[in-house]
Amino acid sequence: MISKWSASLVRAGRSVAGSSAPVTYSLIALCCAVFLVGPASGLGPAYGTGDDLLAAQRAYFRRWGVIPAELFEGSAGSALTPATALFVHGSWVHLLGNMLFLYVFGAMTEERMGRVQFTLFYVGCGALALLGYAAANADSGQSLVGASGAISAVLGAFLYLFPRARVTSLLPFLFFLPVRFPAWVVLPFWAALQWLAAGRTPDGPGVAYLAHLVGFGLGFGYASVRYARPTRVKAATAPAPEGENQP
Repeated sequence: MISKWSASLVRAGRSVAGSSAPVTYSLIALCCAVFLVGPASGLGPAYGTGDDLLAAQRAYFRRWGVIPAELFEGSAGSALTPATALFVHGSWVHLLGNMLFLYVFGAMTEERMGRVQFTLFYVGCGALALLGYAAANADSGQSLVGASGAISAVLGAFLYLFPRARVTSLLPFLFFLPVRFPAWVVLPFWAALQWLAAGRTPDGPGVAYLAHLVGFGLGFGYASVRYARPTRVKAATAPAPEGENQP
């Protein structure tokens, strides 16, 4: 049995390495693995059930998540949490929603940027998005986890790089029928929803909509600077030499 599992893992690793977007698929695999072995999945018998499981989840999130009130105190452990929190998710819905967006938008963005640049972009923008949220809620003691800020940065970069790419969306007012829209329609609409939702939570953390907005802005801004489109200059027809002008 162990040999069969090992062979499957080797084949999966080779498949990822040979794909056009190995970083994207590796990030998805890593986030899923971290979630499954942690207490948030509810699958580990070592964490117990009921109150014991809830206590283990709270301790887990406080250990690896960003706590704004502790982040700027200068401790080494808190300073690393903007990076570790990117790979921790609070629930199945949280994980699957983020991984779906990363799968849809990450591959093309990685192909355009390249593996190394995409990795640095993902981690850097994700950490900065969490820092931005923490700075705006500096007195909060609630832990913040998830890859939403990094994935929002991917969405922002995707919008700039592929504004005319068509994206399949599920709209609730159309009974969740799949409809294809250009990225320049879907993603700004998504960002507007995040802005409205952020405005409705002025009392502090809940869902980190502000981190989504910061990440989206960072991603779009980075792509617009790094991949600025050249200005097209229409060439004017040169006047004929005087000797060639017709009387």
